[in-house]
Amino acid sequence: MLYMDSTMLLLIPGLLLSMLASYWVRSAYNKYGKVTTRAGITAAELSARMLRQGGADNVRIERVRGELTDHYDPRDRVLRLSDGVYGSTSVAALGIAAHECGHALQHREQYAPLSLRSAIVPAVSVTSNMATPLFFLGLILSLPALLWVGIACFTAAVVFSLITLPVEFNASGRALRALQADGYLTDEENAGAKRVLNAAAMTYVASALTAILSLARMLLLANGRSRRRG
Repeated sequence: MLYMDSTMLLLIPGLLLSMLASYWVRSAYNKYGKVTTRAGITAAELSARMLRQGGADNVRIERVRGELTDHYDPRDRVLRLSDGVYGSTSVAALGIAAHECGHALQHREQYAPLSLRSAIVPAVSVTSNMATPLFFLGLILSLPALLWVGIACFTAAVVFSLITLPVEFNASGRALRALQADGYLTDEENAGAKRVLNAAAMTYVASALTAILSLARMLLLANGRSRRRG
């Protein structure tokens, strides 16, 4: 639901950063997805070794359809690697797989930010979908209570996006240390993996910035409506 006014300008930095981050991810993935590692190990093999060494060998590794659909599912303890990553020996594939292994090891160690994020997922999945419709319905119908319920719901989504940042950066840090320390990548290859993971991390930064700016816009609109009513 759109509400067009001058406060829309607040969203431009988040939109621009999101576009740049998407470009950086695609560019880095395409470049380093073509660079084969000297070790010659596949992403699936790497994942199995990292999980075993980290004491998380109860985590299953599965192939999942799509491109850049790689993720760790803490509910089912499953590490899912996309078609382009699973059997690949590229720098990008190993970096991505190691990052997802980082999430699995966070889960095993009960890394606090990951535990908190997992705990609030059910609530945020509901409130985030309700937030914008409730807010703008309150704005259109001039119902302040509905406005603030929408803002409260959206605040939960902002908190979720902020909690996600340390989770993602920590997983990437674990990945890069393991890849180099255990000899899976050379120094040059590790630098390439770092570029891929840094680009991916920027998508989460962009998401958090967009959420913060959207919340700021909501607050401006709500306060403006309150002043007009007063």
